[in-house]
Parts: sequence; structure tokens; C-alpha cells
Amino acid sequence: MPDYTAPTKDMAYVLHDVLKVQDRDIPGYADLEPDFTSAVLDEAAKIASDVLAPLNAVGDQEGCTLENGVVRTPKGFRDAFEQVKEGGWTGLDMPEEYGGQNLPYVMGLALTEMLSAANQAFAMYQGLTHGAAAAILAHGTEAQKQTYLPDMISCNWTGTMNLTESHCGTDLGLMRTKAVPQDDGSYRISGEKIFISSGEHDMAENIIHLVLAKIPGGPEGIKGVSLFIVPKFLVKDDGSVGERNGVACGSIEEKMGIHGNSTCVMNYDEAQGWLLGEEHKGMRAMFTMMNEVRIGVGIQGLAQADVAYQNALTYAKERLQGRAVTGTENPEGPADPLIAHPDIRRALMDQKSFVEGGRAFVLWGATLIDQAHRAKDADADGLISLMTPVIKGFLTDQGYDMTVLAQQIYGGHGYIEEHGMSQFTRDARIAMIYEGANGVQALDLVGRKLAQDGGKHVMAFFEMVKSFIKDNAEVEGMEPILTPLKQASKELQSAGIFFMQEGMKNPNAALSGSYDFMHMMGHVCLGLMWARMARASLDALANGTSDPDFHKTKLATARYYMARRLPATTMHLARIQSGADPVMGLAADQF
Repeated sequence: MPDYTAPTKDMAYVLHDVLKVQDRDIPGYADLEPDFTSAVLDEAAKIASDVLAPLNAVGDQEGCTLENGVVRTPKGFRDAFEQVKEGGWTGLDMPEEYGGQNLPYVMGLALTEMLSAANQAFAMYQGLTHGAAAAILAHGTEAQKQTYLPDMISCNWTGTMNLTESHCGTDLGLMRTKAVPQDDGSYRISGEKIFISSGEHDMAENIIHLVLAKIPGGPEGIKGVSLFIVPKFLVKDDGSVGERNGVACGSIEEKMGIHGNSTCVMNYDEAQGWLLGEEHKGMRAMFTMMNEVRIGVGIQGLAQADVAYQNALTYAKERLQGRAVTGTENPEGPADPLIAHPDIRRALMDQKSFVEGGRAFVLWGATLIDQAHRAKDADADGLISLMTPVIKGFLTDQGYDMTVLAQQIYGGHGYIEEHGMSQFTRDARIAMIYEGANGVQALDLVGRKLAQDGGKHVMAFFEMVKSFIKDNAEVEGMEPILTPLKQASKELQSAGIFFMQEGMKNPNAALSGSYDFMHMMGHVCLGLMWARMARASLDALANGTSDPDFHKTKLATARYYMARRLPATTMHLARIQSGADPVMGLAADQF
């Protein structure tokens, strides 16, 4: 079965050589010295590789079962969950006053990658809890924070988010779940929610559901939606768990992947709930959770690509098949290893350049979140808001594609279950759909985020790329990196200009190209990351690094991305500039 080795060395390189976190003027970053971060990453790696990874196939094969209203998780999950809790990993980046360790978000996101790569289905129980806790932290009253956060941060209690109903997903204004106000200030919640990840399970004493519902008499559509805290068990005044609330799992969804996570139909029958945030402002509060979770989902795409790549690489080195066209490379054996063949190298390089570039991208995004929240930097907040749909949409699209490439290297052995490669592809697929399908992410990017604050943030990104190119133009070895990046950035700007010129006349002209734009921007972001990594590795080699092979490998991978992956922006621009006519040319009854 597949193995997983946490990429701690690469994470440390991104954190310290590329992002230079230890030198950043962000509260808490002064503690991020290499020795400290390495100690944290190494311990997290043990949990991921030794405890969670061996349970990945178990979760896939056994799945979850519903017995008398209780969901049983796969064998070993409960013990593993206790180990994660005991290690303090559930509250790594949460406030100390509620039981967390208050490390910067960038460290929490590095942990998330490891856990997701090791066992995506398992990691979701903690990940959703973290998101729900973040929403309560941002929008809850002090009493709500004191009541729920300590047990959620420790994962004695877990959390969920309840948005979707059978007749409405993206268009949440159509929801029917109702919240009727009570004299004691609470609400009675009634309705059905579907696709609720971690909705019911046997690993926590209580489950705190965040539920979107409409208060009767409120505004129509999305403006009438409010958010409520609805615990599985009511919480007594002393903080202990009390009687069962009117919430139950009706069934477990049968699905393509992430079998180890309980995806539930949740029934609310006059369950007692409490308003989180303001009446009719539920989407504002829920988006606190959704934006965090969307970045976490982007990580899932990256993580599945990484673990799939690791195993494909091992297979390509061990599997003997054919002879290299340039001469025998394994004269003692009956054939050469797969990795001798150029097309296998292409597939591996696509995966490697995506995984390492994507890791730098999300960790950079995490520093923006820390800068926004810890340093109260509005510009950083605007920039990560712009990047969130790109992180979610691009990394999960590409991440899925990379699991397919990894599977392909195995040939027929990748399609059967013996080697376990199909699980990575099946698990990665959901990341393109939940927390806002990627088409919705593209619409959000083009329809809302580009124009946010008068286009200030996208212009800041273009200036960031331009400044980097200018500042490094004379650095020896950077020319093959910077020239493609400059071209790709110009093409991205051309796409933005097209939207401004044509979108006002015909909105379909912009929206028909939104998906291409999301991928264009993703490629430029990874191009910028590879440029930054190239400069960091050139500096390391110039300064007499103790590991020259590592940095030479980085430079070769950077050149590959620029030569073979980044030119995709030219294709995307051509598609965007074709406008709406090719997309909208057929009438509905002509399909």
C-alpha cells in the first residue's frame, strides 16, 4: 500500500529561505526560528506518517457506518484522534486564552498539508472544527466563546458547517430551514441539511453544528439568512454536556471518495440553537469559516497531489519496463526503470513542479493571513481575499490532474486497487466541488474580487510581479526564469483589460472566460513562487550551501515550470479573448 513522507525539508526551505518568516515584522514571527519550526514540523510529520497514513486505506475500505443514529468511524480512527488531541495539534494556531498554542497560521497550514496528505478523510474532522471555532471566535459573544471554544479547540467537541439543502447549494437564498425565535433568546431550528461532512461520528463528546437558517419574517433571498450554533447535546451552565438536542443524522451519503469521513444528511427537528453574529447577516459570519475552509480545501488538492507523486516516483524508479532510447541504463537487469523514459519524466516533472510551487503559494498565502490578522494590515487582507478563489480552484483542479498523472505512471496497476493509487484520485475529486465548486470560485474571482476596492488588490499583485522582475533582472541565472514570468504576467493583465472593455458591454464575455482566468492567475502565482525560489536557491549556492544538490534541483524544476507549464497562459488568453460567442452560440434546445 502507499507510503507518505512528510516534506519537512521543503517546508523549512519555503519558510526560511524563500519567505524568510523569521525576519518578518509580524507578531509571533520572531519565534519562528529554523530550529523551532523544524522541531514542530518533525513532530507533526511523525503523527502524519506513522499514525494517520497507515489508516488511509483502512478508512477508504471500511468507510463509516450508521447504527441506531450513531455513526461509527473506521477501525483505528478513534485512537488516532486521541493521539492528535494529546499532542496539542488541534489548537496549534488558536488563541491561548481558549486552550490553543497561538502559533502563527502559517504553521497551522503546514500541519494541515501533512495531515491531509496522510489521511484526508480523517483530517477533515479536525479541519472543520477549526473553521467552526474560527467563526465563533470572530462573531460570537464572549459567553459563546467561553462556552464552546475550549472544548472545540481541544477537539473534545468537534464542529461542522451546515449550508446545503437538497434543492439548493450555491443559491442559498432558496433554503427552507427555519429558525423560530423563543422567549429565552434561543431559536427553534427545523429543516434538513445534506452533504454535512463530519456531521455525526463517535470520536467526540459533542458536535457543534453551525447552521444557516431563515428567521420567519426576514428579508427574502440570501439577505434573510442567519447563522446559528446548534449543539448535538445541549451545554449546561457549568460547561458539561447535557441532554440530546433535536438534531440527528438521517443517513450517510454514499460517495466516490473520502469514505473515512462521515458525510451526513442532518435532520433538525425544533433543535435549540443560538444566533451567531447578527440576524440576517448569516453569510457574513459563515464566510469567516468558508474562506478559511476554502484555503484548507486548496491544501487538500495539493496534499493529494504530493502523496500520489511520492508513490509514483518510487514506482517509476523500481518498475522495470523497456529500454531507454539513448542506451541501456540498467545493464544488469532485463529492462530499464520507467524513470528512464522521457514521457514518464514529463509526468513526474509536471507533478513535482506543481507540488513544490503550490506549497510555496499556500504558505505565502498563510503569511498574508497572519499579516492581515496579527498585524492588522488591510492591504494583506485584500490580497488574500483576491487569492482565496485561486488557491481553492486552481490548486484543486491541478491537484486532481496530478493524481491522475501519478495513477497513469502505474498503468493498469494504477487502475486496480492493489497499489492504492485510485484512492488519491477519488479523494482529490471532492476538493474541486465542495466549499464552492470551482466554477463558482472562478465567477467570484472575475465577478467580484478583481473589482474589489476599485481593483486595488489585483493591481498590487501585478506591481508585485513587476517589481520582482525589475529587482532581479541583473541577477545571473534569473533570465530564463524572469522572461517567461514577464510574458505570462502581461497576458494576465491583457485578460483583465479584456474583461473591463468587453464585460461592461456583455457580461457573458467576462464570465465565459472566468475559468480560464482563474487558471491563468494560478499559473502566474506559481510562476512568481518559482521565481522567488530560484532566487533563494541561487543565493544559497552563491553563499556556499551545505546542500548544493537540493538547490540545483530547485533551479532545474523552476526552469521546467517556466518552460513547460507557464506557457499555458497563452492558451488561456486566446480562449478568453474569443469572447462569449463560441460559448453561448447554441440555443438550449440545440444541445
